[in-house]
Amino acid sequence: MKIIGIDPGLTKTGVGIIEVKNNLLTFIASETIYSSPSDPMATRLEHFHQELVKLVKLYQPDEAAIEETFVNMNPTSSLKLGQARGALILSLALCGLKVSEYSATAVKKAIVGVGRAEKTQVQMMIKVLLPKAGFKTEDEADALAVAVCHNNNKRR
Repeated sequence: MKIIGIDPGLTKTGVGIIEVKNNLLTFIASETIYSSPSDPMATRLEHFHQELVKLVKLYQPDEAAIEETFVNMNPTSSLKLGQARGALILSLALCGLKVSEYSATAVKKAIVGVGRAEKTQVQMMIKVLLPKAGFKTEDEADALAVAVCHNNNKRR
């Protein structure tokens, strides 16, 4: 079974794909989808949609998981991030995937064992859990963590 994990962001969104066979996790791929703050919102959302659909078609995951957003001090930023997240969820659903959602603390707890872990701790544990993981950005590591979290929660 292949799982695609998403760490949503408005400027950069992390995507991570893992495969699970006989309870063994294998790194498949990770990518960062970038958008330009100078582009109109509709253009940015369309770009995220197109790039995510390409990745889904390429890797053909069986399930999807996305990190929930936390409410920022800046309500405008939170609203814009929510729009990006909504576009990503819709893109996954249009590809026929069931989408599960996990809070950042749930993801960190699943990976590190502590809900308030630092990003560097998450990255270090992803390298332990997925030794062949070649993530280039912290967003990709976070996306892989979302995928691993989803796998861990499926077994319960």
